[in-house]
Amino acid sequence: MDSVRQKGREASQKRSPLDLIMNQFRRKASFTEKKKASVGRLFRPSESKDKKSGGIPEAKETESGEEKDGVKLGAESSDDSEISSVVGWGRVKQFVQKLGKTPDSQSLSLSHCDLTATDAVELGTMLPFLNQLEVMDLSWNDLLGGSLNALSVHMQHVGKLKVLKLSGCRLTAQDLGALGETLDRVPLLETLDLSWNAGIGGGNLHFLTDHLHSTGSLRELHLLDCQLSEMDSVALAEALLLLPCLEVLDLSNNKLQVSALENIGSSLSSTPQLKTLKMSRCGLNQESLAILGEKMKFLVGLERLDVSCNKECGGGFAAMASGLFFLTHLKCLDLHMCCLTEEDALTLVQVIPDLSELSELDLSCNKSIGTVLGSLFPVLTCSKMKTLHLSSCSLSPEACHALAAIMPSLSQLQSLSVSWNKSVGENLQQLVERLQRECKLEELKLSSCDLNTDDLLHLQSACKRGALSNLKILDVSYNGRVGDAGWVSFFREAGGMKQLQELDISLRPDACLSASAWISVTMEALPQLPSLRRVSMQRWILSSEDRQNLEKILKKRNVLLECDEVDVQNVADLP
Repeated sequence: MDSVRQKGREASQKRSPLDLIMNQFRRKASFTEKKKASVGRLFRPSESKDKKSGGIPEAKETESGEEKDGVKLGAESSDDSEISSVVGWGRVKQFVQKLGKTPDSQSLSLSHCDLTATDAVELGTMLPFLNQLEVMDLSWNDLLGGSLNALSVHMQHVGKLKVLKLSGCRLTAQDLGALGETLDRVPLLETLDLSWNAGIGGGNLHFLTDHLHSTGSLRELHLLDCQLSEMDSVALAEALLLLPCLEVLDLSNNKLQVSALENIGSSLSSTPQLKTLKMSRCGLNQESLAILGEKMKFLVGLERLDVSCNKECGGGFAAMASGLFFLTHLKCLDLHMCCLTEEDALTLVQVIPDLSELSELDLSCNKSIGTVLGSLFPVLTCSKMKTLHLSSCSLSPEACHALAAIMPSLSQLQSLSVSWNKSVGENLQQLVERLQRECKLEELKLSSCDLNTDDLLHLQSACKRGALSNLKILDVSYNGRVGDAGWVSFFREAGGMKQLQELDISLRPDACLSASAWISVTMEALPQLPSLRRVSMQRWILSSEDRQNLEKILKKRNVLLECDEVDVQNVADLP
């Protein structure tokens, strides 16, 4: 705590010149407030302009009151209030701008600003001038921990607040208590994000939930990586009973024991409107999946389910499958890195036909299901599929053929990832040739697919006929078998990717090849790619002249180049 206070004092000292300017501004404002109303009216046009730009509501003139020396006494207090409001907004603007942010009367975003406890006190005194505020983001200011009370005591002035984000602020039990007492003062709050605060766990969550009353406003609760314990799961379960309108619950990166999951699951029946449930990296196992499956019947409106990166789930998917049949509105299912077995995949084949709204499916990094996926693709609701991620699934050649067969039916597909599947090499023709002209594909990832020169020629053909006209991200990195002829042909038709923003053609870290044979064609193609923002070509060797020319072209267009600086005297001798 002493070190935190010391950091706060140091930060305060660094800003002392600005504080002096602010104090002068306040003294001037104080003098202005003492002027008569008639003097205040002389400045009203400029004040009104400031209010319009800052969102400060117009103050109404008092139409009644006694006159003294031709000035209405009642109007004086009104004008003083009006001037005070404008001066207060000036303080807010100065405070926000000195942190490098843009002031906005409805959205206050001060994340990553190194805010100190002193700043929290000052910001709290400004809240009366932000009565139109709807969004407040103070995330990633770790010196705010222990000082939230300085803000919470003023929260009644921002009664229209809908979004409050305090991720990564090192919140303490005291902060949670102060925040809990504040909730009644912001009755319209819809989103509360307390992620990445380890101090929330360890049995401290109840300091917040003890103050929670039944509310119909809160719709999103984010507790990502808060080190929640079993005691915290009890507090959360009690809180869920008071949140009937909750739509998003993110508990990812919290190691939830089976007993903790049982506590939380017991209250899920009280959140019938839940649409998104995230439990990635929660240490779920087969028993956990069985508990979740049992509770799915209470979550018939669920649209997004993420249980990814739970490696102990493998072999237990069948226990959850019975509950998935209730999720007829499910749109996104994320099961990547779950060590799924062939039995799990076959269970998924049985479940998928009932998930008629499914449009996003991520099965990446499940290396044991490659041969079974051939049976899965035909049962997908192809007309609605927008995202299909199958990276590192050990796709078999037969599975690649099955995927190619449904490509014409994937009319809404926007993102396809088959990276780290060696069988894609020499089979890319089947995938890209069946892409419809001007299809909606925006992201195509083919990293480490063992592509060869012929595969690049087929990719070039797809560009030429307009099948990749909407592509924004293309990753063909780590494919060292592609020869110079393949890159030359590809870049000659690269103009068919008018929307391309990111291109990655990097080689593996242990590779080193010359780009001299095709770099000139690449530079000629760049003017035909108006949307390009990033090019990654690491481990490709360029001559000094080619590098300078390429950097010059990309710098003019503000395109980021990621390229290793390797000094090679004789590039022509490289393989």
